[in-house]
Amino acid sequence: MKGSTKALSVTSLPASGIDRDTAVALIAAGGDIALVVDGAGVIRDVAGSEAAEPGNSELRGWLGRLWVETVTADSRGKVEAMLRDAASSGVSRRRQVNHPTAAGPDLPVSYTAVCLGGGTVVAVGRDMRPIASLQHRLVETQQALERDYRRLRHVETRYRLLFQGSAEAILIVDAATRRIVDANDAAARLFDKTPDKLNGRTFPIGIDVSSEPALEDALANARSVGRSGAIAVRLAGNGPTVDVSISCFRQDAVSLFLVRFGTAAIGKQQDGEMGGEVVELLSNAPDAFVITDVEGRVMSTNRAFLDVVQLSGERQAHGRLISDWIGRPGADLPVFLAMLRKHGVVRRMDTAVRGEQGGSTEVEVSVTAAHDAEEPCLGFILRDIGRRIAHGPQGARDLTRAVEELTSLVGRTSLRDLLRDTTDLVERHFIEAALELTNNNRTAASEVLGLSRQSLYVKLRRHGLAAGGNAEGGS
Repeated sequence: MKGSTKALSVTSLPASGIDRDTAVALIAAGGDIALVVDGAGVIRDVAGSEAAEPGNSELRGWLGRLWVETVTADSRGKVEAMLRDAASSGVSRRRQVNHPTAAGPDLPVSYTAVCLGGGTVVAVGRDMRPIASLQHRLVETQQALERDYRRLRHVETRYRLLFQGSAEAILIVDAATRRIVDANDAAARLFDKTPDKLNGRTFPIGIDVSSEPALEDALANARSVGRSGAIAVRLAGNGPTVDVSISCFRQDAVSLFLVRFGTAAIGKQQDGEMGGEVVELLSNAPDAFVITDVEGRVMSTNRAFLDVVQLSGERQAHGRLISDWIGRPGADLPVFLAMLRKHGVVRRMDTAVRGEQGGSTEVEVSVTAAHDAEEPCLGFILRDIGRRIAHGPQGARDLTRAVEELTSLVGRTSLRDLLRDTTDLVERHFIEAALELTNNNRTAASEVLGLSRQSLYVKLRRHGLAAGGNAEGGS
């Protein structure tokens, strides 16, 4: 065999049915490894090319052993199948088997077995490691491409969110053709056109003729030094004067202008108008809304909140802790604040509101925080669910709400924390149900729950339910 380290002894091949030259040609054409196997499946002769591994000594170690004993356990069935195919049809189909080696990883070899008569089989194999290495590199390359593609998609998504969410009107302009490549929603509002109608138009657009020379100078300055200073530009049709700043950057070998229209003249006006609308909508909203500082002291409320807490004016609520009306004093507010710090938002937590005149209303509370505002604050929305409670079992409703609340946190907190919070909510629910069932008799409640009184007291303290109980009799 060409390049082999050991020539096969042709005398080990049968003489009947094949001559010497044919046998030599067959073995030489095989590839990297050739085995001569007798009718009992024992290897009688072996040869390997100079590139084949394991080394010559390990190849010679296969002599006198069953072929199936030189391969791994998962390859033995393939060897037996090749021997059967060669005995029945003369030639087996190609199969890949693995030879264990002492030096390291298994040696993958793709064999074809040919019967030479008299039960003797010649198995000619090709070392598959170069192909396996190429396949491994191909898979790694594909995975790297997939990672790069996902990373680019994430970057593009973030870019679109920032681009479209910007309060500034922004245009991306091709520096060579002056065609608008992209425009955000603020630019569409500024020029009273949809983004699709702006794309492809020649820049400048919607600019008063008197401001075009200054804008051209700014474009030339941005092309030469990378950016221009802010200039005042008047919009067409006796429009307002806005600040325009221009930057030049390259993408895919193309120079682009980033044209930003400052919000001093337009953004603040729109924000002020929108702010007035929001204030009016919240003031007239049917759900109670209250803004507090980070400690829970009331800063502002709407009419619905004053109604539910039975106050006649906002001044009566200003500066007081919201826990004076919501939930149990000193219990629910710390829970809300803890969940807010942990998850960033609280959604639809069930509690009760106590009015100044003794009234009580079942509500669900959602809380969010504005930590980046000039004065950090919390926003509470309280929705009356008293009518909803009347249409369904209390226990089923509470557990459903608890599960919905915790389900909304999937992906933002670990499974361990979710399970702990779920366990606490369910445990607290059943303790409250047992206390209600036994008219707040803790001894009876511990028997209902199958707990010792000491264990129940520990759980009551942990859940903030220890106050106001009766250990032996009803309240």
